[in-house]
Amino acid sequence: MALKKKIVVIIEKTKDGFSAYAKEYPVFTSGSSMNKLFQNIKEAFILYFDDENFSDTRLSYEIDFSQFFKYYKVLNSKAFAGRIGMNPTLLSQYIRGHKKPSTSQSRRILYGINSIGQELAEMSVIYDRKQGRKD
Repeated sequence: MALKKKIVVIIEKTKDGFSAYAKEYPVFTSGSSMNKLFQNIKEAFILYFDDENFSDTRLSYEIDFSQFFKYYKVLNSKAFAGRIGMNPTLLSQYIRGHKKPSTSQSRRILYGINSIGQELAEMSVIYDRKQGRKD
């Protein structure tokens, strides 16, 4: 069975939340949060393809650097720049849209983002309520 090409979905931040559209299909949607947007995207493709079994694993999401860092504010751009060995001012210019990163700089940033995502996905956070409590 041949692998199907991923459907590219572009995500954009709006004043009320997020919007998304497919590059190669007339599919558009919006959502007040990223989670709601992902639900709406899947539903839109189910309706478009008339396929209740449509899998969102067929989708590939794209968001530009500026919008990524606006949404994921927990990712401190200065600390992130240090982690990937990039000048913080330069990364800030990319984020604000004042400069456009080269292909190699884009890969460097994407690798850093993916690396953090992989680390977080593999991590377990343990909270012991008894810790710090006097019995």
